[in-house]
Amino acid sequence: MKAIIVGGGIGGLTTALMLHARGLDCQIFEAAPEIRELGVGINVLPHAIRELAELGLLPALDEIGIRTRELIYATRHGQEIWREPRGIDAGYDVPQFSIHRGHLQAMLHKTVLERLGSDAVVTGQPCTSYSQDEGSATVHFAEGCAIPSASSDVVIAADGIHSVIRRQMFPNEAGLKWNGVMMWRGATETEPFLDGRTMIVAGGFTYKLVLYPIARGTQPGKVLNNWVVTYRPGVDGAPAPKREDWSRRGTHEELMPHVEKFGVDVIDLPALVRATDTFFEYPMCDRDPLPWWTDGRVALIGDAAHPMYPVGSNGASQAIIDARMLADCLARAEHGRAALAAYQASRLPATAEIVRLNRKGGPECVIDEVERRAPNGCADLDGVISFAEREAIVRGYAATAGFSTSQVNQARAS
Repeated sequence: MKAIIVGGGIGGLTTALMLHARGLDCQIFEAAPEIRELGVGINVLPHAIRELAELGLLPALDEIGIRTRELIYATRHGQEIWREPRGIDAGYDVPQFSIHRGHLQAMLHKTVLERLGSDAVVTGQPCTSYSQDEGSATVHFAEGCAIPSASSDVVIAADGIHSVIRRQMFPNEAGLKWNGVMMWRGATETEPFLDGRTMIVAGGFTYKLVLYPIARGTQPGKVLNNWVVTYRPGVDGAPAPKREDWSRRGTHEELMPHVEKFGVDVIDLPALVRATDTFFEYPMCDRDPLPWWTDGRVALIGDAAHPMYPVGSNGASQAIIDARMLADCLARAEHGRAALAAYQASRLPATAEIVRLNRKGGPECVIDEVERRAPNGCADLDGVISFAEREAIVRGYAATAGFSTSQVNQARAS
């Protein structure tokens, strides 16, 4: 069986490695003229790291990322709401990584070329449509491309939140859903805060800060600190900003009034943001869960299948798990259609529930709830929200998303 993968992002590259590990042939077609290290920081959770570890990638991840040790949820003024260990320190058999998205993509790309060969990734091939018959599926590329079309047993669409293949499957889909939140994201080298391996999420419904290190610095004693500041100026359900407004370069003049809303004292946040020369602004968008992901020999994975709000550290993690499940199904099945149907049956309900939970705030809704009940802060946190209630929010999300300690360790053992 041979597969064509449309898209050379984290999901597409991981799928190629998973298929190769199972003895299946595949080739990636990427729209961009080259694979570039774009984006800023992401967290990859233990249930996804388990899959990358099975591919022998832990040493490479240690070279480019940080093993997350602890997560802290706090109010906008810095009052601690929840603190828990993460990864190995929480009893998992595998770590959690904070990492630069572009560095992870580059490492996966390099590994694909080493293991599958230099022709495994073809760039400069924007997909325009697909077609299929009883024997194969075909991907068609834009006029002027070096390869006009390519056929295989199955086509795997890993072409992201603006997926061309998804749009062909669902031409009347309503489109992106915006929750009214704008995000500014950047990273710069500074002194480490706390132990240099901690992630902090602070704020509430209107303002939120996410802060964590994603790599060792180029200078001794420095780390690359990733930061995200969000502000909710719009209305949930309002039309999403036009695509050309995505990844707009942010300005300090626009952002600093929002930064000054935070009183987190583990780092000089205004200085950190001012030291970041280039950062970007994004709308926080997702799409409604789909009724199906497959059309005959064609299937969606990752953000093409289930784009979700970036809360709970689940976007890239779920794409990696998609890749593992899809590869397993293709390796076991006698027919591509049956494999894709089995993959869909396993992954669609699980990811649809995560999309819904993320719309409610995911585990971060614990800080939203504290702000709702005590908007001006509180002297007695337990009097506002009990430990048991806080635990139920955070632990409940982990179990639903499939990365509780027992779920990850049992899956690895099996």
